Amino acid sequence: MSEPRRSIATVCLSGTLEDKLAAAAAAGFDGVEIFENDLIASAASPAEIGARCRDLGLSIDLYQPFRDFEAVPPARFRQNLRRAERKFDVMEQLGTDLVLVCSTVSPEAVDDDELAAEQLRALAERAQERGMRVAYEALAWGRFVNTYEHSWRIVRRADHPALGLCLDSFHVLSRGGDPALIRTIPGEKLFYLQLADAPQLDMDVLQWSRHHRLFPGQGSFDLKTFAGNVLDAGYAGPLSLEVFNDVFRQADPKPAAVDAMRSLRLLEEQLGEPVAEPAPDLDGYAFAELVADPDTATRLSEGLRALGFAETGEHRSKPVRRWEQGGARVLINTSATGPDTAEIGALAVESADPMRSARRAEAMSSPILPRERGPQEAGLVSVAAPDGTGVFFCDTGATDGWRGDFRDTSTPAAATPAAGLITGIDHVSLTQPFDHFDEAALFCRSVLGLEPEEVTEYAAPFGMVRNRGMVDATRSVRIALNGALVRRGEWAPAVRDPQHIAFTCTDVLTAAERLRESGAPVLPIPDNYYDDLDARLDLDPELLASLRRGSVLYDRDAGGEFLHLFTDLFGSRVFLELVQRVGDYAGYGVVNAPVRMAAHRRQRMTAFGR
Repeated sequence: MSEPRRSIATVCLSGTLEDKLAAAAAAGFDGVEIFENDLIASAASPAEIGARCRDLGLSIDLYQPFRDFEAVPPARFRQNLRRAERKFDVMEQLGTDLVLVCSTVSPEAVDDDELAAEQLRALAERAQERGMRVAYEALAWGRFVNTYEHSWRIVRRADHPALGLCLDSFHVLSRGGDPALIRTIPGEKLFYLQLADAPQLDMDVLQWSRHHRLFPGQGSFDLKTFAGNVLDAGYAGPLSLEVFNDVFRQADPKPAAVDAMRSLRLLEEQLGEPVAEPAPDLDGYAFAELVADPDTATRLSEGLRALGFAETGEHRSKPVRRWEQGGARVLINTSATGPDTAEIGALAVESADPMRSARRAEAMSSPILPRERGPQEAGLVSVAAPDGTGVFFCDTGATDGWRGDFRDTSTPAAATPAAGLITGIDHVSLTQPFDHFDEAALFCRSVLGLEPEEVTEYAAPFGMVRNRGMVDATRSVRIALNGALVRRGEWAPAVRDPQHIAFTCTDVLTAAERLRESGAPVLPIPDNYYDDLDARLDLDPELLASLRRGSVLYDRDAGGEFLHLFTDLFGSRVFLELVQRVGDYAGYGVVNAPVRMAAHRRQRMTAFGR
C-alpha cells in the first residue's frame, strides 16, 4: 500500500487545544480530529483554529462527536437538525467537511432501523448541500446500534452518497466483533477509520473505553487484522488514533504525540508498509553500564569481584571501568554525584547491523543521542529509552568495536567464590513510572524489535506492581519492565524504583554455597518463605535445605524450574541477581518478588537506622 496519511484525535493528548495541535504537528502528524470539547474550551474562534492548523501543516480530517441524532420523535428530530446546521457552520469555519455521528444512547430514541435511516438520510442531504459528509459510528454501548454490521445496514438502507461509516477498532473489537465482514463493505462507504488498542479487561465497556484505551501495539487487540480488512475493502482515508486514557490526558502532550506516531508506524510496518528498516537480529547483551558515585562504585566493584568478575579494562577518556565474567560484561561509570547513588545508565545490545538498528530507531521517532568521542574511539550510536536509559547498538566482535575504547587492565586474579559460574546477562529489570509503562513497552517493541509477554500484577509490600517482559525471538535479550500502579505521599518503600541486572548462572546452588562461605553480600531470605515453599510444592528435602541455606529462591512452571538469588543493594536502588533456568522456564520468578522487596527494605532500613 502507499504511505497513508496519519491523524490523531485531540482527545488523545493533554493540554489546551493549541497545546495539542502544536504537539501533533511536532510529532509529524498530517492531520487531526477536532474533539468538540477541546474547541468549546478554546478562546480562539473556529476560523482561527482552522488557520492555526494550516500554519502547522495539519488538515482537520474530522469534527466529532455529534451525539443522539437518529431514531427520535419529530420534535426532537427538528431540534437535532437545527443543532446539526450550527455544527456545519463551525465545520465550515474550521475548514473540514466530515462530521462523526455516534449511534444514539438517548432515552427518547426508538428501536426502528427504518426511522434511523430516514433521519440520517435527511442529515446527509443537508450536509451534501454544504459540501460536507456524515460518518456514522456504532458505539459499543449504543442503545440499539452497537455493532458495525448494524450501522452498515442502516447506512445501506439510507442510501445517500454523503453518508458512510466510521469504523473504530475499539467499538468493534471490545465486543468481540468479526472484522472479516468489513471486507464486504464497499470502500467508498468507509468514510473514516479510528484506531485504538486496549488491554483485555473484564469490565463495563463504556468504562473500559473511557479510561483504558491505548495506542496500537500497547494492548491486546489484533489491530493488524482489523486495519488490514479495512484497507483491503478499499478505505483510502487517514489512519487516525482516537484514544481515551487517563494517563495520556495528563501527560506532557509532546512525548505522548511522539509515542502515538511511533505506534502508527509500528502498525503500518505490520501491515506491510516499509516505514522503517526491519529490526536486525539481536544476540544478547554487549554490556550493561552502571553509573555510580565513587564510594558506591567501590562497593559495586567489590560485589562484582565477589561474584567472580574481574576488572579487564579502563576507558581511554571517560571514568569507566570494565568488568567481565564469561559473556557477562558490566561497565562501572563513576560520573554520578551525590552519595549512595547508583543506576543502570545504559544497555548495549549485540546487533547484526548496528547502523541499521540506529536508522530504524530514528524512523521510529527515537533520534540518535549526541555523544562525545575521543580520538580513535569507536563510533557507537545510542538512543534514549522513555525512562532515560541509554540503549547502544553494538558488534562486540568488530575490529573497531567498543572494546577497543578500553586500555587492558587484566591481571592474574586470585580465585573468587563464584568464578566460572556466570556465563552472560539473562535480563535487565527496569522500574518504570506508571505513566510511562506502556510507552516503554512500545519503545522496546518498535525500536528494538522485541515482543511483549503477558502482563502480570502482584501484591507487593507497598501496593500493586505491574510486570511485563519484552523479549527477542531467541530470548537472548530480555528486558523486564516493572511499575508501581499507585504511589502517593511520603509513605513509600525505603527502596524506590529498584533496578537490577540478572546474570545467567550454570549452578546457582553451588554459587550460593561458595558465596555464603566467603561472606559475599547475598540478600538473606526469611525461613517463612521456605516453610511456605515446602507446603506449596513439596520439594525434595535435600533441595529445600540447599535453597534455605543459600537464600536461593525457587519457582517452576509447565516448562521447567527457576532458581535465583539476589545481592544486597548497592546504593539506594541497584542490586544484582544470579538466575538458573532449568528446562524451558521462561518467566522471571515474579511470584518471589514481594519476598525480595521486603528483604531489601529490611536491609535498607537497617543500613540507615530507620
